[in-house]
Amino acid sequence: MDEQQLQQAQLAAILGQDPAPFETLISSLMSSSNEQRSQAELAFNLCKQNNPDSLSLKLAHLLQHSPHPDARAMAAVLLRKLLTRDDAYLWPRLNINTQSSLKSILLSCVQQEQAKSILKKLCDTVSELASGILPENGWPELLPFMFQCVSSDSPKLQESAFLIFAQLSQYIGETLVPFIKELHGVFLQCLNSSPSFDVKIAALNAVINFIQCLSSSSDRDRFQDLLPAMMRTLTEALNNGNEATAQEALELLIELAGTEPRFLRRQLVDVVGAMLQIAEAQSLEEGTRHLAIEFVITLAEARERAPGMMRKLPQFISRLFAILMNMLLDVEDDPAWHTAETEDEDAGESSNYSVGQECLDRLAISLGGNTIVPVASEQLPVYLSAPEWQKHHAALIALAQIAEGCSKVMLKNLEQVVNMVLNSFQHPHPRVRWAAINAIGQLSTDLGPDLQNQYHQRVLPALAASMDDFQNPRVQAHAASAVLNFSENCTPEILTPYLDGIVSKLLVLLQNGKQMVQEGALTALASVADSSQEHFQKYYDAVMPYLKAILVNATDKSNRMLRAKSMECISLVGMAVGKDKFRDDAKQVMDVLMSLQGSQMESDDPTTSYMLQAWARLCKCLGQDFLPYMSVVMPPLLLSAQLKPDVTITSADSDNEIDDSDDESMETITLGDKRIGIKTSVLEEKATACNMLCCYADELKEGFYPWIDQVAPTLVPLLKFYFHEEVRKAAVSAMPELLRSAKLAVEKGIAQGRNESYVKQLSDYIIPALVEALHKEPDTEICANMLDALNECLQISGTLVEEGQVRSVVDEIKQVITASSSRKRERAERAKAEDFDAEEGELVREENEQEEEVFDQVGEILGTLIKTFKASFLPFFDELSSYLTPMWGKDKTPEERRIAICIFDDVAEQCRESALKYYDTFLPFLLEACNDENPDVRQAAVYGLGVCAEFGASMFKPLVGEALSRLNVVIRHPNAKQAENVMAYDNAVSALGKICQFHRDSIDASQVIPAWLNCLPITGDLIEAKVVHEQLCSMVERSDGEILGPNNQFLPKIVSVFAEVLCGKDLATENTASRMVNLLRHLKQTLPPDTLASTWSMLLPQQQMALQSILPS
Repeated sequence: MDEQQLQQAQLAAILGQDPAPFETLISSLMSSSNEQRSQAELAFNLCKQNNPDSLSLKLAHLLQHSPHPDARAMAAVLLRKLLTRDDAYLWPRLNINTQSSLKSILLSCVQQEQAKSILKKLCDTVSELASGILPENGWPELLPFMFQCVSSDSPKLQESAFLIFAQLSQYIGETLVPFIKELHGVFLQCLNSSPSFDVKIAALNAVINFIQCLSSSSDRDRFQDLLPAMMRTLTEALNNGNEATAQEALELLIELAGTEPRFLRRQLVDVVGAMLQIAEAQSLEEGTRHLAIEFVITLAEARERAPGMMRKLPQFISRLFAILMNMLLDVEDDPAWHTAETEDEDAGESSNYSVGQECLDRLAISLGGNTIVPVASEQLPVYLSAPEWQKHHAALIALAQIAEGCSKVMLKNLEQVVNMVLNSFQHPHPRVRWAAINAIGQLSTDLGPDLQNQYHQRVLPALAASMDDFQNPRVQAHAASAVLNFSENCTPEILTPYLDGIVSKLLVLLQNGKQMVQEGALTALASVADSSQEHFQKYYDAVMPYLKAILVNATDKSNRMLRAKSMECISLVGMAVGKDKFRDDAKQVMDVLMSLQGSQMESDDPTTSYMLQAWARLCKCLGQDFLPYMSVVMPPLLLSAQLKPDVTITSADSDNEIDDSDDESMETITLGDKRIGIKTSVLEEKATACNMLCCYADELKEGFYPWIDQVAPTLVPLLKFYFHEEVRKAAVSAMPELLRSAKLAVEKGIAQGRNESYVKQLSDYIIPALVEALHKEPDTEICANMLDALNECLQISGTLVEEGQVRSVVDEIKQVITASSSRKRERAERAKAEDFDAEEGELVREENEQEEEVFDQVGEILGTLIKTFKASFLPFFDELSSYLTPMWGKDKTPEERRIAICIFDDVAEQCRESALKYYDTFLPFLLEACNDENPDVRQAAVYGLGVCAEFGASMFKPLVGEALSRLNVVIRHPNAKQAENVMAYDNAVSALGKICQFHRDSIDASQVIPAWLNCLPITGDLIEAKVVHEQLCSMVERSDGEILGPNNQFLPKIVSVFAEVLCGKDLATENTASRMVNLLRHLKQTLPPDTLASTWSMLLPQQQMALQSILPS
């Protein structure tokens, strides 16, 4: 027999009359032996391809009749997979009789199956099939069957029906909506009167899923009257001591709070009150109380769906805060905490303690300082003045936790906050002192740089004193790490006076026996060097020998972190003091790193990631001198950047959940019905490596050229690496750097004979990839980064970009504008919610500012394309005009109006006569915007008027009068020269000059030109200054009568303008300046002495001196 005949014989046996071979096949699919299982999978897939009808019926038969629970469970799962609508969707391939048999067997199995776990799998199978065929009315018997089950007196059938209802609400809710009235009755009946908790929980699950699938709020409101019964399910379970059921109910209610918080609004007081009662009940399990707290916090966090709702309940917020404070007391003074070897040892901290900490942080972030600070200032002082150390400790921990969410309000009360913390530095209990230092570290981050600027003279000495606490190494190490937080937000001016004291203490700690203290000291030294920059040079000779000693000697496994931190410290110190100071030690340090690089390291060794960063800093410090080391650095760096994410995927409802409780480095996310676990350490190493690649390209410019061919294919695919934002950000930033490196290498002739076509090839690879990634990017901030990178790439590639790519960029810009506008509309909708308040308004403002960033980048890109392609870009501009014209609207933000005006300015300036056709549309807008209240809008508009005056010829002529009066308003404004208005003023003066130059016949020159002269010199906008002062120079050179005035009466003014320009910085080009000097010399020789003397006398003393030094006597 050949292979094909053999296969057919095997299939015939499996699907034949005798049930045994099929049962054997199914049990082989469950086998623990890989070999046996994969053989069985092959056979099963053959059956599926060749005879789907027999296979489905065999599975259904097994499900209905097999005495083995395992086999029935497996049959249910396999059937569900066959009926899932994916690439291998089997249903359409089955004949009508098979379909009909399957439907009826499934329903009779639901009635007869007794094992609960199998019933659940069976309900999954029914829901899976129904979600595919019910919308087209392919299973008319199903809903009547389910209603019959629900109203039967069998709890098992009721529970099954509710399970199916819940799943159908998720999959195809709209098919159930017509039955809303019946469902409401059924739900109410069961929740109120079913004696079985399992049925009530199933009904609760069904109700909550159904409410989420209702799109109209009036439909949702019909279910309001179920809420008391839904809550009773929870309270009855608790009263019966059935906490497992109560926890299931709580998890379902938390889901409702997150997705439909406004459903709870009318009965909010009762619902939240009940939850807080549960949280306060000492007799209940911790797990139950934590879930009740999670419910209230989830409501507070549901900002987008119910903004401001929870702030309306201050009495509850006070109660919740008190509950969380109480949880922070659950901490013991465990001796292991004091003898710990690492900073992250949290001996004595309970799960209550860590939940309390996390929830305070979330509560403060979601409700904000105006709500939380009054509560905290009522409760924390009581804790601080209590005799028990735990209470004092709790107050300090709470303060650190709420700082991020309350930063704006806490900054207003900074004095009180700082006093609270610094007074605790003297507390007799070391854990309280630790908590005080911890709070200072956190506040330095959340309230910086205000805290640093105002309180450095109190905070730094307090931290320095804590470093002397040799009895308590934990306290010493923590003080060192707080110095790190403090100095990160600190200017060199503030830090420098304290360096002597801090550096000498840190050197003492470096020589201390305890490794944790040494590590803390290294991190602090690194940060202090980084913040004080060249001021650190005076300590270099004292510090570097210790750092090198640790790098060379800390070689055994227990010291790995110490050595890693010494690399970090050395490289940051090197960057701070600069190449000349560091050069002699650099080579020695690099040699140690090179030998480490070659050695075998274990996968959890922190050295790798620290070394990647140290190399990059050394490169920044040494610049091109680093090139010889690149061949050592790059191969492992590329490997790290190419790491595959370590991902495990399980089904979201599977019982074998990824056990993430004991593995810190696993992070889980749920996508649809899959739970994905990702090893974060791998992602972090990958992100670091990508950042470093970007650093090298940026630092070495054309020197990075030899690596581009390996780096580009590594980073371009990572533009769509959705597991980790940092990886995407790094890949995005690297794109223009790679292009620039290639372009420079080609221009400087070091690209191994490659020419411009290589740059084009790279550009053709990068630009489309960026555009495509932008299309799929979910995060607004990264969208702005991508647009920025795209703009740089377009600038570098210039005319190498082909029309097809310009087309795709333009299409993507339309997409970006549309998406951004719809996000803004959603926010405007949010602002209409009942409970919307000032805090929410603040949030919406911040989100909209992020949106401006996106628009800003869109404007930049269009500017680049217009400058690059000039008139040939105009067909694309025409397509975009329906997207851009609305941005001129009065209802738009000033930033959007400014961007729209700048785009038109670019078109007018770059496309000149080809742009005249747009003047009719845009000039009226432009004239109006000249007097906009926002100075940036005014600046863009008056600049545009100048451009139109220069290139608009006859199109501009009829508008000269209006343009003059508009410019006049800007120039004569009483605050015109204040810092925020000066750019608009300077551009208005420049535009006035253009009108004088190009439309002299349309103005009263004897009035306008002297008025223009009177505004000179301009000193704010250095670009316009050069243009305007050159124009003045030319007019004087050709003895223009209007500028010199009758009898040369304006000469003194002209001379004083020249004097100011020549004394100023960067107000004229070198060419203009030397022409001015020649004019002054000429005047000095030709003017009558008395005219000269009177001109001279009108100058200020410093101008006279400046001119004397320029002009020969």
